[in-house]
Amino acid sequence: MKLKIIIKGKVHGVGYRPFLLGLAESLEIERFFADNVEIDSKQAVEVLVDDADDKVNAFIDLIKRKKPENAEVEGIDVEGYDGSVMKTESYYRYLTAMQLAKIATYGGKMLKKQDETIKVIREEGKKTRKELGAKIDSVKETVKEESEKTRVELGKM
Repeated sequence: MKLKIIIKGKVHGVGYRPFLLGLAESLEIERFFADNVEIDSKQAVEVLVDDADDKVNAFIDLIKRKKPENAEVEGIDVEGYDGSVMKTESYYRYLTAMQLAKIATYGGKMLKKQDETIKVIREEGKKTRKELGAKIDSVKETVKEESEKTRVELGKM
């Protein structure tokens, strides 16, 4: 049985595709594909599945009962599908490559933010050192003046 399943709601960025892959693997589903899509400007995950009726029905039952922790499902539509569906093991490699690409992109953004933060910390550190230096100089001057006064008074005794 080949089906297309559309899961609608807050379903992007919550690990839905790896979650679905895990369910498909647990049922030993032969052919599987999932992708984040937008339908009418709203988040959705499109799932293609192809295997024996009992496995596909068990998969549908699971996705109606379970979801990733941070997902908010508004609806699940199921319809027949007559296109090709990649092998589950091939999808695993595809998803891994896509997730690694995301990690590289976000890692680059994180490094840029880190560099910006370090620059701000250095600038603030310079300001703080300058302010502290001025305060230390003021304290040194006060101590010098008070020491001189004390010497003068002690000299009068």
